Amino acid sequence: MDAFSEDFRAGLHDLMRWRRDVRRFRTDPLDEALVQTCLDSFALAPSVGLSEPWRIIRVQSDTARQAALENFETANARALAGYDGDKAALYAGLKLSGMSDAPEQLAVYCDESTDKGSGLGAGTMPEMRRYSVVGAINYLWLTARAHGLGLGWVSVLDPARLNRDLAVPNDWSLVAYVCMGWPEDNSLTPELETKGWEVRAPHLKVEAR
Repeated sequence: MDAFSEDFRAGLHDLMRWRRDVRRFRTDPLDEALVQTCLDSFALAPSVGLSEPWRIIRVQSDTARQAALENFETANARALAGYDGDKAALYAGLKLSGMSDAPEQLAVYCDESTDKGSGLGAGTMPEMRRYSVVGAINYLWLTARAHGLGLGWVSVLDPARLNRDLAVPNDWSLVAYVCMGWPEDNSLTPELETKGWEVRAPHLKVEAR
């Protein structure tokens, strides 16, 4: 393949800068064709041994969404209790989930017992299956952003409780619960940085051996 143009490389760089974790969504429903376009990105993602271990559940019913939201609220209260003083006050003011508003919500799992790929690579490093799912989620994220959508990864959850509520097989492990929709606004700066929770490292530290 010929090298990509400078314009393409600049556009790709901009896309990665605009990727941002979104927690504030408009409630407008998404066109089904657009959702499918985003989901189709999984088919382009690399995976260890070509195992394609990702398993996706679209969380759509009121019952499933309410269970997921209550899961977050319980886990978030528990996390808040682990902080004191100014850090606790700062944490309490953070918006860590778009689950109340996002029109599309996905629970993304790794099938730890898949036969596909015949165990290549995963025999020595079984965690590579989950890493493959993480890589595929990044394809989803960039595809969604390229279409103007926002995506937010909810990490304040009890995975075992969510697994029971969604009735998934025992050999599936939760990798991500993501919310997707039109963002209320766009910003190059992560909300955790604007709220003073943390700052991005100014330089990449690379060691040589």
